[in-house]
Amino acid sequence: MESEQAILAFAALAQPTRLDVFRLLMEHEPDGLPAGEIARHLAVPHNTMSTHLAILSRAGLVEAERQSRSIIYRAKLHAVRDLTGFLVKDCCGGHPEICAPLVAEFSPYCAPKKIAVREAAKHE
Repeated sequence: MESEQAILAFAALAQPTRLDVFRLLMEHEPDGLPAGEIARHLAVPHNTMSTHLAILSRAGLVEAERQSRSIIYRAKLHAVRDLTGFLVKDCCGGHPEICAPLVAEFSPYCAPKKIAVREAAKHE
């Protein structure tokens, strides 16, 4: 990822509604959500939501697919990977063991819900 693309992605996410949209779409991977459902879920007018989705799409963070009369939006997981990689590319001056705790922090977020709930119960 080039700096210009990273700046475009960060600029798109630097607005509260767009950040909420992106996080909602990440939560609903891989199925995505129809544009109308995203607007209803976040209580945003449809025309305003269209603008936010267009900005996220131009930034390369979401993609749209027409399914019958609906447009389904999905987060582009490879864009998240590329953006994260861009941030940590030169991390720790060639000492990956220093970055290991940072990388390990991402694992719990992707755990299946049942396992995550069970793990949380263990720590109570």
